[in-house]
Amino acid sequence: MYPTIIFIHSWLRWIILALFLIAIVKSFIGYTNQKEYGKGDNALAASLVGTLHLQALIGLLLYFVFSPITTNAFGGDVSPMKDAGIRYWAVEHVFMMVVAIVVAQTGRSKAKKKSNSTDKFKTQAIFFTIAFILILSRIPWSEAGRLFRI
Repeated sequence: MYPTIIFIHSWLRWIILALFLIAIVKSFIGYTNQKEYGKGDNALAASLVGTLHLQALIGLLLYFVFSPITTNAFGGDVSPMKDAGIRYWAVEHVFMMVVAIVVAQTGRSKAKKKSNSTDKFKTQAIFFTIAFILILSRIPWSEAGRLFRI
């Protein structure tokens, strides 16, 4: 079960990164060109945040049930804070991803409450960009094998 879930978690990341790029670019274009915030823009933001929540659910399933790394971190002899590799997965990765999801969700919620399109696009652009940077900071780029799981 672990290989299947980690595979889904790994590949869903690419969908999320693509949705982030599209949403951020559309938000900046909408803001700078003073475009009308339409149903498609709302659907894109909802899809992004919904996919983030799905990814979080899968990640938490890995974290608490299936991952041998976190199982070892909390039940093993080594303190997660003393081993950089274990600390990354047991603390840093999950913490930063949760923060990023909260930032993205906050941006979506605040944008929905704005009364004009320019403010909606501006709010989304700011919050989605921050969340995107936070996520990029905790993807294990140095581990090439984890980037494209097959």
